[in-house]
Amino acid sequence: MNVWQFMLENRGQVFELTLEHLWLVGVSTLLAVLIGIPLGILITRQPLLSKPVLGSANIIQTIPSLALFGFLLPAPWIGERADRLAILALTLYALLPLIRNTYTGIRGVDPAVVEAGRGMGLTERQLLWQVQLPLSLSVIIAGIRVAAVISVGLATIAAAIGAGGLGEFIFRGLAMVNNQLILAGAIPAAFLAIAADVILGRLEKRLAPR
Repeated sequence: MNVWQFMLENRGQVFELTLEHLWLVGVSTLLAVLIGIPLGILITRQPLLSKPVLGSANIIQTIPSLALFGFLLPAPWIGERADRLAILALTLYALLPLIRNTYTGIRGVDPAVVEAGRGMGLTERQLLWQVQLPLSLSVIIAGIRVAAVISVGLATIAAAIGAGGLGEFIFRGLAMVNNQLILAGAIPAAFLAIAADVILGRLEKRLAPR
């Protein structure tokens, strides 16, 4: 039996695990957006905070995923449920590209355009919402794109702590030395990553300033 026959015969379980995978990725990416973009905006307004904030996000990226899951296990409320723990870990990993791209996008807006806005009497808040954010939107979307693709890949590790997702097939296949099981988890995860990259890539191009 090849991997496609296996996936067809077990399509119900493949579909269920794919939905679990999408849930983990979707919730963690949304939380990362809600935290990372405001942090990116903050450090453009408070430059002294840029090194600590970006440095902390960089340090999180260097921690191996299984080790981070282990560090978070003793946390109250979070460690009680595997899905909460996995979502928190994925959110932390997704922060760096969102903070960095938001910061880079806003700081990359042409200073002449910003000065023209000030000359028209716009306040700093109006400059942010009416000039800087619209012009940096494509760069911010690029950060969301990177974060989503990273999360799809890392979410497979969540199965190691019982959080579900397509990693269930991968870890089961590793334990049984069964390549069909490994591919049954790896192939849909790869398709999800490619789909996220293509969809957000097109959105990024459409929002690029002309």
